Amino acid sequence: MSESHTLMDGKVHIYKRDNSRYWQCSTYMAGRNYRTSTKEESLTLAKDFAQEWYMAAYLDAKQRGQSSRLSRMLNQFAGGTERTRPQPLRMPAKEPAPKPSGHTFQEAAEKFIAEYGIITEGQRNKEWTAQHEMRVKVHLMPFFADKPLNEISAGLVQEYRIQRSLNGHKGRKPSRSTLHHETVTLRLVLKTAHRYGWIQQVPDISPPYKTSGKVKHRAWFSPEEYKMLYEATRDRARNTPDGRYKYVWEDLHDYVLFMANTGLRPDEAARLEYRDVTIVTDQDIGERLLEIEVRGKRGVGYCKSMTGAILPFQRMQKRHDGKPTDKIFGKTPRNEMNKILEELNLKFDRDENVRTAYSLRHTYICLRLMEGADIYQIAKNCRTSVEMIEQFYASHLKNTLDASAINVKKPRKKLNKTKD
Repeated sequence: MSESHTLMDGKVHIYKRDNSRYWQCSTYMAGRNYRTSTKEESLTLAKDFAQEWYMAAYLDAKQRGQSSRLSRMLNQFAGGTERTRPQPLRMPAKEPAPKPSGHTFQEAAEKFIAEYGIITEGQRNKEWTAQHEMRVKVHLMPFFADKPLNEISAGLVQEYRIQRSLNGHKGRKPSRSTLHHETVTLRLVLKTAHRYGWIQQVPDISPPYKTSGKVKHRAWFSPEEYKMLYEATRDRARNTPDGRYKYVWEDLHDYVLFMANTGLRPDEAARLEYRDVTIVTDQDIGERLLEIEVRGKRGVGYCKSMTGAILPFQRMQKRHDGKPTDKIFGKTPRNEMNKILEELNLKFDRDENVRTAYSLRHTYICLRLMEGADIYQIAKNCRTSVEMIEQFYASHLKNTLDASAINVKKPRKKLNKTKD
């Protein structure tokens, strides 16, 4: 024997023979020596096997009180014919855990998915409904599926958030908004269970340690940066090296101008058809503009564009011979947009916020505020709320501060001096 070790206070010995690559284990019990091969080349794994081998035999004899059974079992490990030699002894199999009583998360989730799309039809966009179903099946179900509903607490939900943060997709930690959306979906499932009397109340699953946080603005393009962007897309459209893809860059140029002059969301622009857009002359300002019927996550809304959106729209219709039911832009040109932004070093703003096609909507809102437009009218035209604009846009624009109202000096009262 070239190497040996002892375990269990000297009751188990592990050794390796010179002509074998496997570790052997042996013990002395009931006046006899017993040994077997661990079938393991690793010393660590061999030690684990030896401990299981010894303890399984010892516990089996102690629990059953049958010393003769222990002798026969050790005898079989020590030798015997090939026919009678059993497989290496393992720890007794654990009894299956009892099936949880009551309704499980999976039942509530299936109930929610079945009724949500029907109840909210016409009130919620189909893609928004499909996202709830995706979050349930991809993220929530693997963690909560077999959990009884009455065991889902704030602590368990916090464990879920920790697991999601440590095991993000492709090594990327999910963003705060992603976890927020998953919490919203989870709360809807629990509300469904509460509605059917499966739980007494919906637990508070809001994220702990959450503070108001600092004011963070949305990524947008300043007037100088926006000028750099549309001049770059215009030059690329005019000087495309390969003529076959000239229309791609022309479409991108018109997309940038159209989005920055309408404030549409990228998903709204992707659904936009030629029949949804009408060129009109506004009676109040006497200018030609676009009246747009917008279909987005909040249903059908309306938008009045700036004058600068008319030419991009007309060029798109002429270039593609657009029919009324054809989509104007279709899929968002992310790849082309990212390429231009990286070339101009505009992909990130100074606060490391990522700029995307959505940043054109933010640019529209910021530029309108800088020009002194009414914040309520901007909110209506962009199908959002005044609170959202005040929180994410108006808070960081210096033009929204009125110096005449801030630098007010109250006149001082003159003190009357009296003589004694």
